Amino acid sequence: MLEMLIKKNIAWSGEQHEADPDYFSHLAEIQEPEFFWIGCSDSRVPANVVAGLDPGEVFVHRNVANVVHSSDMNLLSALEFAVEALRVREIIVCGHYGCGGVKAATEDLPHGLADHWLEPIRRLARAYAVDLGREPDLEAQRDRLSELNVVEGVRRVCETPILQRAWRRGADVRVHGLIYGLKDGRLRDLDCSVGPGHFQSAHSAEEAAQ
Repeated sequence: MLEMLIKKNIAWSGEQHEADPDYFSHLAEIQEPEFFWIGCSDSRVPANVVAGLDPGEVFVHRNVANVVHSSDMNLLSALEFAVEALRVREIIVCGHYGCGGVKAATEDLPHGLADHWLEPIRRLARAYAVDLGREPDLEAQRDRLSELNVVEGVRRVCETPILQRAWRRGADVRVHGLIYGLKDGRLRDLDCSVGPGHFQSAHSAEEAAQ
């Protein structure tokens, strides 16, 4: 498998160089992405591919079910680097329908360490049980929960001291929530975007989703 991976890399590198001899030298010069993407680790949702972006255009952090934990130093370090060093001005929290992490969070089964990681999603499911109960079936409930998880992630990113400091100094940073459909390959805007001067920490995920 590793040998096959190396061969595929060689073929890809050759194709890129043939199409544009300066492709790699240009990428190596400087990193200037326009977007910071917080997404799911699911192998079917690679950020630059689903967004139609080239390497170098998006700075990426991924974890199981795109959960934004206020104590996740990996995410926070990436967020701080994106905002402070790379001067990224568009932050995207992106979930997807058919998310295995959301499914696990709604199952009464042990999942090891994942159960601790997914606790914020279970908390959302309890908080919005009435809303979720209006959906026609379990799959639709999980898809709605995936949307709520994205909106909650947007709120939690906005609450970080990193974003609060950036906004206080006048940085034009905006945070957006998207959801990706595995069945049709489409990104959908959840209409929960937040920019400087528009965030109040009291906003709930439900309020932002309306």
